[in-house]
Amino acid sequence: MFGFQRLEIYQLSKEIVKIAYSMTRKFPNGERYALVQQMNRAAVSISSNIAEGTSRASNKEQAYFISIAYGSLMELICQSEIAYDMDYISALELDKFIQNAEVLSIKMSKYKKYLKEKRY
Repeated sequence: MFGFQRLEIYQLSKEIVKIAYSMTRKFPNGERYALVQQMNRAAVSISSNIAEGTSRASNKEQAYFISIAYGSLMELICQSEIAYDMDYISALELDKFIQNAEVLSIKMSKYKKYLKEKRY
């Protein structure tokens, strides 16, 4: 098992991917190459950047990749709200996603702070 696979934020980010893919599966075909693709890429970007960041040598570099992952999460929140506004997802689906996103965002922020304060 690789180090990133043990991180709680990585495990939570994979849940976000599942939720995003579940939501976009029901979007109209006209969104296949627009909002669907953008949401799925943003979701995968979160997990990918967490994983990539752990391979970096310095805590500063690792924190940088957590920042990128955090930005992708914020992008996905925005896109989910747009999907709700367009009636592609229900209020219940949006709420479930937002709850998961809030938990992940808090834990990512704490992990980034930990990395910045950690000294070797």
